[in-house]
Amino acid sequence: MTSARLRDSIAGAIAAGLALGVSELIAGVVTAAPSLVESLGNWVIDHVPTAVKEWAISVFGANDKLVLLISISVVTLIIGAIVGMFARKRFWIAVVMFAGFGVIAVLAALADPQVTVIDALIPAVVAVVVGLATLRMLYASSAARPDAESDSSKRSFIIGAGAVVAVAALSAGLGRALIERAKRAVAGRDDVILPSAADALSPVPGAADFAIEGVEPILVPNVDFYRIDTALSVPRIDLQEWSLSITGMVDRPYSIGFPDLLDMRMVERDITLSCVSNQVGGSLVGNARWLGVPLTEVLDRAGVDAGAQQIVGRSVDDFTVGFPLEAAYDGREALIAVGMNGEPLPFEHGFPARLVVAGLYGYVSATKWLSEIELTTWDGFDAYWVPRGWAKEAPIKTQSRIDTPGAAETIDMGRHVVAGVAWAPTRGISRVEVQLGEDADWVEAELSQPLSENAWVQWKVDWEVTDPGRHVLRCRATDGRGDPQTEEVRPPAPDGATGWHSKPVFVSEA
Repeated sequence: MTSARLRDSIAGAIAAGLALGVSELIAGVVTAAPSLVESLGNWVIDHVPTAVKEWAISVFGANDKLVLLISISVVTLIIGAIVGMFARKRFWIAVVMFAGFGVIAVLAALADPQVTVIDALIPAVVAVVVGLATLRMLYASSAARPDAESDSSKRSFIIGAGAVVAVAALSAGLGRALIERAKRAVAGRDDVILPSAADALSPVPGAADFAIEGVEPILVPNVDFYRIDTALSVPRIDLQEWSLSITGMVDRPYSIGFPDLLDMRMVERDITLSCVSNQVGGSLVGNARWLGVPLTEVLDRAGVDAGAQQIVGRSVDDFTVGFPLEAAYDGREALIAVGMNGEPLPFEHGFPARLVVAGLYGYVSATKWLSEIELTTWDGFDAYWVPRGWAKEAPIKTQSRIDTPGAAETIDMGRHVVAGVAWAPTRGISRVEVQLGEDADWVEAELSQPLSENAWVQWKVDWEVTDPGRHVLRCRATDGRGDPQTEEVRPPAPDGATGWHSKPVFVSEA
């Protein structure tokens, strides 16, 4: 590749980068304008095969969305580089490619029910115009032919390219900061004062949390609570305009605003949530103290039709879940939650309101940024993940996890504590057993005082290590009904992973 062709390629990538940066800046300045990068990312999430989603979550965990955004940006730069290489003499190629990318971004943005055509066109049109103008400028600043190159033309290109890169980076960074700030400012979370619970819980007793280093706390702090959803970023929510609608097969459909929701009877409940994509021993699970309105009281106000069988929860960004109506009435805890661990729901966890249903994986029950609850028949609707190959019914399976020692950790001989957590929401945990080495007998672990049958427990067992080398630790739980955790190894799809968690540990001779 000649140096002139290389500079043209760099010019294309820089022009594409500036277009992206400017589109982000506009989305940050114009409240209604969407982030085109996020829109494309949401389209990818909606259409990615189940196997790809599983792989991304297993490899990147809660960082999967950040990786997706970076990937989209990198692909855009690569496409821009290819266009730049060939568009100097055929500038129509650049026009077609930049405009085509803008059209795709607009169509992706319009998948969000909150976005209008004008909202989507504003950042797209400006980004395309800026990108093409920048490419023209960079072409003009460099020599058109290799034999016409000079130190001055190279210097001119480098200066121009450097300035554009700086502007692109500043635009993208400032735009992203403004987008997130605007979402939080409009939402009004800082002004929310949660009411006291009519049915409040006592403080967590000391016996409920062993406070062992390396073991997940019995109540996971909000900042550490896992986040898995289809939203690349927090949806834009204006608390003054937000409402929750109860629709479908009910006698009295109605909508309720946030102040009226807070005026309803509030209860506190300790409930463990888990993502269906959680691998055996994975971290996509957490326990929190939720404040909310019992779902049955909201439904009873509407009057549920005798033929209703399914509860559908809709998010403000149109994500849906679906679970059996009896899950709200069979005695388990099912809430429209507004608080989490003593504060209003964090933005990332569903502010202003979300569904929390004990014993069901999140993809069928835990709608964040809740906007509608619809009553329908079981066959009348398939929620978001069901057509994508996941099971329609998804009770959380009994699971246990070793938190300490860490995987492949090297420890000294002597006394150690092996500890972790176990959960079986709606059933509770009656026993955890641990195998301290591949040929060792199973020993019963000590359990922490349970907060409720819906919350996980911690477990621990003392281990006197006398032999150096590699040891494999395993754990298994039995739920409150006496049913043991299955040893059968199955992947997360279609309704949750199974198997016993095992972890190798190395013991030094010293």
